[in-house]
Amino acid sequence: MSKLIISLSPHAHGGDSVERNMYNVLIALVPALLVSFYYFGLGSVVVCSVSVAACVFFEWAITRYMLRRPTTLLDGSACITGLLLGMNLPSNFPIWMIIVGALVAIGIGKMTFGGLGCNPFNPAIVGRCFLLVSFPAAMTSWPVAGQQMAYTDAVTGATPLSLMKTAIKTGDVSVLQGLPDTVDMLLGNVANGYGAGTIGEVCALALIAGLIWMLWRRVITWHIPITILATVFVLSGALHVANPVYAHPMAVVLSGGLMLGAIFMATDYVTSPMTHRGQVIYAVGIGVLTVVIRNWGSYPEGMSFAILIMNAFTPLINFYVKPKRFGEVSR
Repeated sequence: MSKLIISLSPHAHGGDSVERNMYNVLIALVPALLVSFYYFGLGSVVVCSVSVAACVFFEWAITRYMLRRPTTLLDGSACITGLLLGMNLPSNFPIWMIIVGALVAIGIGKMTFGGLGCNPFNPAIVGRCFLLVSFPAAMTSWPVAGQQMAYTDAVTGATPLSLMKTAIKTGDVSVLQGLPDTVDMLLGNVANGYGAGTIGEVCALALIAGLIWMLWRRVITWHIPITILATVFVLSGALHVANPVYAHPMAVVLSGGLMLGAIFMATDYVTSPMTHRGQVIYAVGIGVLTVVIRNWGSYPEGMSFAILIMNAFTPLINFYVKPKRFGEVSR
């Protein structure tokens, strides 16, 4: 009589891996990156290249000389951190500040906690928030999209989010007439003397293409990005109905770093909840905080701060929505 031998799980490999998911995210970022090259020219190339190179270097140096562990560069996480950090910066951002931000993102946001899989906060957002607090003038100087000028000669202007903030502060609804229409915001055509914001937020359609790719490749699920966008749309719509001084919800959703954050940063595996129910709770929190900060906070944009705050709540959310053990009896 033959024996049935039961081995430890996993019993079959599904073909999934850290490298596969990271490289799929990089592919998903390509449309937004190419559009940024088109609209911002040399500035986008310089900022993104320096950011990626600095993040890769700092991860290699810290891993080899401080942690004394085998290199982790091949998993692609350092490249994603660098690219997301670069896409969260203006296209005229000084190079030395980019390097400082990369050091903070990798050194403090990631490697201090032990590297990939151990960090409680999204490293790219840690770097961006550090730069925003430390260098607010440089971080809020927005080049006008479509101005194919030299890296240091970019023409700057107010962003759509700045116009929304001005309308709320002054109570003047006519300020909102300067906002680009929905089609222009989808395509990134927000020039006309207005700043386009960060490198990665210029074209919503390119970000949506990245979302579709990641959903198709099953890198992420719909729960976090769609819930964030829906929450912001509903809350902004309610505010708009109550008082027209608040912008139309579609303009709110398509402006700023909302879509970039919802699709590529809030969905980070390490810093977001594990269960679908937890992800919905997490995403609703990000959406609510983003609306609150945008409308009543000091900064026109609130997406990065909202994600960081909800990153801190992720362990509690995981504990609260923890699935029951197999065979456990409900009390």
